[in-house]
Amino acid sequence: MEHDSKLKLSFNIALVSGIFCLTVALLLLLNFMQMSMNKPLESKALTSLVKRLSQEPNSDELKQEIRNFDLLARKAYFNAQWQVKTGGYLLLFGSIVLAFSLRVLISLRAKIDEPLEKTDNELISRMMTQRWVVVTGICLIVFGLAASYASVDHLRKYSVNEAVTKNKPADDQDKIEIIRVGQPAAKVDSSVNPANSTNTNPVGAVNSEKVPPQVRVKSAFPDSKEIRANVPSFRGPFGNGVFYSKGTPVEWDAASGKNVIWKTQVPQKGYNSPVIWDKKLFLSGADNNLREVYCFDIVSGKLLWKQAVDKIRGSPALAPKVTEDTGYAASSLTTDGNHVFAMFATGDIICFDMDGARVWGRNLGVPDNHYGHASSLIMWKDKIFIQYDTNKSRKLMALKATTGETAWETLRKGKISWASPILAEISGKYQVILSTDPMVAGYDIETGKELWSVDCMMGEVGPSPGFGNGLVFAANEYARLVAIDPVKKAKVWESDEYMPEVASPVAANGLLFITTSYGVLACYDAKTGEKYWVKEDGTGFYSSPVIVDNKLYTFNTAGKMKVFEVGKSEKILGQGDAGEKITTTPCFKDGRMYLRTPKFIYCIGKK
Repeated sequence: MEHDSKLKLSFNIALVSGIFCLTVALLLLLNFMQMSMNKPLESKALTSLVKRLSQEPNSDELKQEIRNFDLLARKAYFNAQWQVKTGGYLLLFGSIVLAFSLRVLISLRAKIDEPLEKTDNELISRMMTQRWVVVTGICLIVFGLAASYASVDHLRKYSVNEAVTKNKPADDQDKIEIIRVGQPAAKVDSSVNPANSTNTNPVGAVNSEKVPPQVRVKSAFPDSKEIRANVPSFRGPFGNGVFYSKGTPVEWDAASGKNVIWKTQVPQKGYNSPVIWDKKLFLSGADNNLREVYCFDIVSGKLLWKQAVDKIRGSPALAPKVTEDTGYAASSLTTDGNHVFAMFATGDIICFDMDGARVWGRNLGVPDNHYGHASSLIMWKDKIFIQYDTNKSRKLMALKATTGETAWETLRKGKISWASPILAEISGKYQVILSTDPMVAGYDIETGKELWSVDCMMGEVGPSPGFGNGLVFAANEYARLVAIDPVKKAKVWESDEYMPEVASPVAANGLLFITTSYGVLACYDAKTGEKYWVKEDGTGFYSSPVIVDNKLYTFNTAGKMKVFEVGKSEKILGQGDAGEKITTTPCFKDGRMYLRTPKFIYCIGKK
């Protein structure tokens, strides 16, 4: 190619790439300004519509308008996020092309002799003009890149410096504090209950001293039958929202005491849900200074012991930033009947025996979560499973229950997640199943190997997966509801009409139930996705719906319970009222329901 042709080509490329960069930079700046002014995470219009609905609860047109607006808002928000991300990459690519073409153009022009003599003023004027054009273009590009970065990372103020560890079993010993003999639990004065326990049925009440001594688990690790008889993790046995208790009442009221066996004040705030083994119920609570684990007697409600979670090697001196609705103790505990395990937003995980003696403690690195760590623990036999999907690293960890050492860990693709792992028996073998953006995946319990993965999620995933009828169900607000066949590793059906923000899906008897943050309960055919019925509540759901004895229990955020028959048509069986906000999920054992409110733990049973 001749010199003049090269010069012309490089000039044209520089001109086109420059115009392209300036256009993209301007669009990014406009997008950033629009997102900043409109606050896509806080829709005033939707809030206004919801307030109108409280005044017009029977308006079907208003309900449909809310659903349509919410769907449009979700699509618009993620479309804007895609535009920002794509624009950033395009601007970076255009800048590289522009810089390269300018370099070639300058090099070629340097070889040409200037045919005409220019005056000093003309030369200075031309140089100043070129300089200002270049400076203006560079400023626009820089501002565009800055807008792209700021738009994507709008929750950066909550980030922390996460100590990411690539642990191997042999390297864990110096990171784990192990106490072989055990530290005694904090003593609780039996004459004055510091937890402010209240028995609402003094006549004929069961005396905890008359309860026969607990029978210890004979096997080293419980089998599936023992797990079904207890509540070892968040959302019950295997973490999928299905309980095996029978005879739980469908009517209760906190104010009048109807069917309230007892209520006990919980010393510290926490958003974790209760777990139970035999006659012991476990919770945790925390603030930015104190972290504690509690054990209650399920017969009387008495606080049996509490233990401080402190002096763990590697634990941060200053607690990370968390939001008020997540806090420092959002992760539900897990137990195998021999030990109980708890985790906090600091990255501390700790093990106690059933009498409160401390066995081991460990810090996994402060999780970089802009709301706070919320994924609950779950275990199977000798392993505890932790979904540690944060801003800076994504992994599934398996710790040895007896020592806290890492059995294995699997690095994952994807983004941050607040969902919790569940266990599901697939093709005769249990798997750990996790949900995040962009995928739902199953992992081998023994090795951590990924067995299957389906890309179907998006956004900041909070709801945990569900499992039933051989299918895995995943959903998230601003995304979609998906049914997955884990054997075929493929989607069976999907819907974008009703999606939860926090509450997890639950499936049983061929039916799937979804509750949303804008107050909708929807029932689907689990295998086909056919929608059977929808119930408008008017108040949102954070507590996950659960199924017990062919009944669906739901709690909205106002603390009102509704119980439905698990069937293809809507049938309300009973109602209840806690009289205060509910965001946790109840658990069920031996005909009784246990529910945590912001201050109390309730036992609900027939009186």
